[in-house]
Amino acid sequence: MDSKIQVTEKLALEHGLTEQEYQWILERLGRTPTITELGIYSVMWSEHCSYKNSIALLKTLPREGEALLVGAGDENAGLVDIGDGLAVAFKIESHNHPSAVEPYQGAATGIGGIHRDIFTMGARPICALNSLRFGSLKNYRVRYLFDGVVRGIGDYGNSFGVPTVAGEVYFDSAYEGNPLVNAMSVGIVKSDATASAIATGTGNKVYIVGSSTGRDGIHGATFASEEITEESEQKRPSVQVGDPFTEKLLLEATLEAIAANVIVGIQDMGAAGITCSSCEMSAKGKSGMRLFLDNVPVREPDMTPYEIMLSESQERMLLVCVPGKEQKLNEIFEKWDLYADHIGEVTDTGHVEVYHDGELVADVEAVHLVLGGGAPVYHRESTRPKYLDTTINIPEIDDLKPSEVTGALMQLLSSPNIASKHWVYEQYDTMVRTGTVSGPGPSDAAVVRIKGSNKGLAVKTDCNGRYVYLNPRKGGHIAVAEAARNVVCAGGMPLAITNCLNFGNPYKPEVYWTFKEAVGGMSDACKVFNTPVTGGNVSFYNENPEGAVFPTPTIGMLGLVEDVTTHTTQIGLQGVGDIIYLISPQSWVFRAKYEDLGASEFLAHIHGLTCGDAPHIDLAEEYEVQKATQALIKTGLITSVHDVSDGGLLIALAESVIFSNGLGANIDIALAPGSRLDALFFCEAQSRIILSASKSDSEHISSILTNFPEVQLTPIGRVHKKPMLSLSINGAQVIHSTSDTMKKEYFESLSRSME
Repeated sequence: MDSKIQVTEKLALEHGLTEQEYQWILERLGRTPTITELGIYSVMWSEHCSYKNSIALLKTLPREGEALLVGAGDENAGLVDIGDGLAVAFKIESHNHPSAVEPYQGAATGIGGIHRDIFTMGARPICALNSLRFGSLKNYRVRYLFDGVVRGIGDYGNSFGVPTVAGEVYFDSAYEGNPLVNAMSVGIVKSDATASAIATGTGNKVYIVGSSTGRDGIHGATFASEEITEESEQKRPSVQVGDPFTEKLLLEATLEAIAANVIVGIQDMGAAGITCSSCEMSAKGKSGMRLFLDNVPVREPDMTPYEIMLSESQERMLLVCVPGKEQKLNEIFEKWDLYADHIGEVTDTGHVEVYHDGELVADVEAVHLVLGGGAPVYHRESTRPKYLDTTINIPEIDDLKPSEVTGALMQLLSSPNIASKHWVYEQYDTMVRTGTVSGPGPSDAAVVRIKGSNKGLAVKTDCNGRYVYLNPRKGGHIAVAEAARNVVCAGGMPLAITNCLNFGNPYKPEVYWTFKEAVGGMSDACKVFNTPVTGGNVSFYNENPEGAVFPTPTIGMLGLVEDVTTHTTQIGLQGVGDIIYLISPQSWVFRAKYEDLGASEFLAHIHGLTCGDAPHIDLAEEYEVQKATQALIKTGLITSVHDVSDGGLLIALAESVIFSNGLGANIDIALAPGSRLDALFFCEAQSRIILSASKSDSEHISSILTNFPEVQLTPIGRVHKKPMLSLSINGAQVIHSTSDTMKKEYFESLSRSME
């Protein structure tokens, strides 16, 4: 039996604890821990659960706002008031390490886990998003990982019955061997009918509900708190196995139980399973728990208390029942054919006491284990990376000749980072539940209707890791700004963000400096856009034997669309004769310089260069452009909207034509003397948006812009009935490309790579 195992410092180190941390445990317990206690401490003090290397910096993010109903990190997910007695629960999390070892189940259980965080709060999930990063598709293993992750997301989400409405996929050799799989869920709940992850009421009964407990996922939290090595393949048992059909039953049973007021508190068993939920609920309620593991339904024989406490088997919850309503609780879960087993009770000791076969196998102080309590908090050493001294310089390359522009456009349209991701999202059910107004493809952000009202939610995930790699603070600015800009372009008003911070080993000073700067950049931007951080996830140790991934602070942005019938926009051109405008800061002129190409997809894909500075952004200018765009969209006069981002101005114009219904664009730009064509067309300077509107509304539109003196609206062309993009510079035609030609590169590239 595992209680007989002798715990030593060597064993503690093998569990991921440091010598100092082990000494702290000895001092607190006043004795040597049992093996079960050692396992409990190792998972609770892992980075994945305790945020010990990141929480000091996370607390510098803006975490307060009028619309926030719970503080960041106080519950399983953020909660934002949207009026009419409704609130939105939303959160993003990573499942990077499991997906690198077992892509299908790693991604599938990531989707299941993030949905549980939402419905544990009493909210019904209405949509899902994801943010994915992989190495080069020329690599066979990368294609295997990509295929497995996408199928895992699709199969679990489709079976669970929640639409996957938006996301992003990037490819770069920096993610070779260590993909990033970030999943986001969004749900709706009545603001006065939420549930909390808390244990209160001495003597109240504690239940485990949902599925039985197996050996899958043991030490998943500590596995996610170490670098991926060649030995990681041997850790496949650390990857959980999901069952979306059971999760659907658990969703309905949980929401019914919350509505029936039979639950005091409830928490999902994600990382660290029973251990995490029991300790965190007890600490939050300033209480304790007494657990009897013999009552836990297990699916494998001879499971030890160590295994039962650390198992991360999916589709399980821990809850505290309202006294006297135990029968009602049992009836609800029996109705949905799920386990509801009484495994303990709430105490007033402040300790989590664990019994097995009549023996006390663990007795630990809950508050000593959790974030905000006794879990360690570290301020790591940070050093500016030396590579930044060399990457800032862009090697000399010749400018494009006018005859070469079309070829460059076609190359970029077929780049995996720009090409259509329909190979991905066509494997997802994007329309189930019939609330999707704008799904993947024709809009900069997804829009989902809130049933029973005209309101909707605009949601987006966003981050360009290359920007953060080359300038961490500015990259953090852009990650937030572009996510907000996408929401605005879809007709929404940004409200708040959740984030998933994907970085390398925090014990490496250069990695930690990058993390610190990126968090600072996010904080700067969130303050400008008034989008507080509701919570999220930190994923460190995203490294493989070749090095760390690009630092990737993924932003999940939530926006409110006041009226989905009039404010929702598309990127495709709509009306023959419409004027095409570029809205931008007054400081923007068509004077493109060589250095403006820094960090661009043009340099990376065509020239194989990752260098230069991140694109230009001024947060105050960006905010004014977004407010002006919101004002124009609310008039109902704007017929299409598309932001300029990856690939630059020419890609944005091409996509506007590609997604129009058989229409085209005639563009004429006055280029300033001394400018470069490649920089004009493909630089990724921020705060620019393409709009189109009827010529008859031009005076009204111009009058609205007088309220935004820092913003300019420049007519750059007209919509015409021929499906092609025609573009002239100072009157001389440079591009004359049919929509069909562009579509072939744009829509077929990713499929060809996967074939």
